[in-house]
Amino acid sequence: MPSVEELHDQAMEKAEQALLARQRAAYDEAQKAFEEAYENESEAALLAVEEAQPEPTRSVLLRSAATLALDAGKIREAERLAAMGLAGDPPPEIADELRTVLGKCISLSSTD
Repeated sequence: MPSVEELHDQAMEKAEQALLARQRAAYDEAQKAFEEAYENESEAALLAVEEAQPEPTRSVLLRSAATLALDAGKIREAERLAAMGLAGDPPPEIADELRTVLGKCISLSSTD
């Protein structure tokens, strides 16, 4: 089983590929890479929660996974991950960023 760090590194690699694809207007490629990045980062974040990793590691990974979920169009998953991050004891700056993700989730889900 890959470690939190290995999963996170894979996610960041895929996220970079997604951003580059988006810049080239290769939207299908970007979408696929964002989905793969989200899968890896959410797995890393949930593993960090399971391993009871300390703050801010836990909340940073959950924030990152929630943001990637939004990029991948997975609003409900983004909302769930952001809420998990806020349920811990995140540093104030990370808590604000998690609340911003939740706000985006609410905004996007109200347009459905």
